[in-house]
Amino acid sequence: MRRTTVLVLGWLLTLAGIVLFPLPGPGLLLLAAGLAVLADHYPWAERYVDRVRLRALRAAAAGVRTPWRTVGTVLVTALLGASGVLWLWAPPQPSWWVLPAWTWLPGGLWSGIGQIVSGLVALALVGYAWRRFHDDPHAVLALHEADQGDPRCRA
Repeated sequence: MRRTTVLVLGWLLTLAGIVLFPLPGPGLLLLAAGLAVLADHYPWAERYVDRVRLRALRAAAAGVRTPWRTVGTVLVTALLGASGVLWLWAPPQPSWWVLPAWTWLPGGLWSGIGQIVSGLVALALVGYAWRRFHDDPHAVLALHEADQGDPRCRA
């Protein structure tokens, strides 16, 4: 029963990470967490854990490299998370909307909740990245060295 629960959790996290990867939010983090859970059971997942983890950490470090980049990251992340309110409000389709009706705010209530939660998690990750990487060139250098030193982690 425990093995089944762990596998289901690992697959859910991995699939959620894949779905959320191109969208704003913690897609890469969810993908890394799912692969980490699955790595205990599947050798192929173990091969990808370090690669995805390092890619996520490099992206986090890049997002807070300078104060202006950090402000931009926080602003865009907050706006995209707050856009979930639009789904909760669910205004009628405007007359200027030229796409089919089903494309106007697809997903409804749960899309809005997901967008808001994703934005909050992403803001927490920006805070984590700020604490870990901002004004710490050694932490950023360690990421690059780890990436260069392990052929499995090369993108």
